[in-house]
Amino acid sequence: MQTERVPITILLADDDEEDRLMTKDALTESRLANDVRFVADGEELTDYLFRRGAYAEPAAAPRPGLILLDLNMPKKDGREVLVEIKSDPELRQIPVVVLTTSKTEEDIVRSYALGVNSFITKPVTFDGLVEAMTVFSQYWFEIVALPTNGNHA
Repeated sequence: MQTERVPITILLADDDEEDRLMTKDALTESRLANDVRFVADGEELTDYLFRRGAYAEPAAAPRPGLILLDLNMPKKDGREVLVEIKSDPELRQIPVVVLTTSKTEEDIVRSYALGVNSFITKPVTFDGLVEAMTVFSQYWFEIVALPTNGNHA
C-alpha cells in the first residue's frame, strides 16, 4: 500500500549564489516541485532552524523535511552546523545531505561520523548537476519515506 506523499520543504545552505541558482535550476529541470528555501551561510542556517532573527515567524521558516548542506561556508561551516543539527532532539531527524565541491576522503568520513545521511560531490557541469539532482529527487522523494514537515519528534 502506497502512502500519500506530502511535499516537503528543502533547505539549501550554500554561500555561493551561483551554486544556489544552478542547484535550484537543476532541481526544476529534474521536475522536483518541492518548496526550496535558501540560506547563504552557517549562521543564517542555524537562525532559520532555530527560528531566530529574520526567521522568528514560522511562516518565514517552514520546518525543512531535508537539508542540502555545503561544508565550506563563512561564519559557521557546514560541519559545525551538522553537529548542532544532530545534537538537537527536534532537528536531528531531519535528513541532511552534504552537497559540496569537496572530494576529500577526510570530509566524507567526517561528515558520516557527524551523522550526515548522504554525501554528494557537486558535478562540475550543469548537465551533471541536473543528472545528480534527478537521481537525488528520485531517491529522496519517490523511494524514501520521510516524516512530513513539522512532525519531527
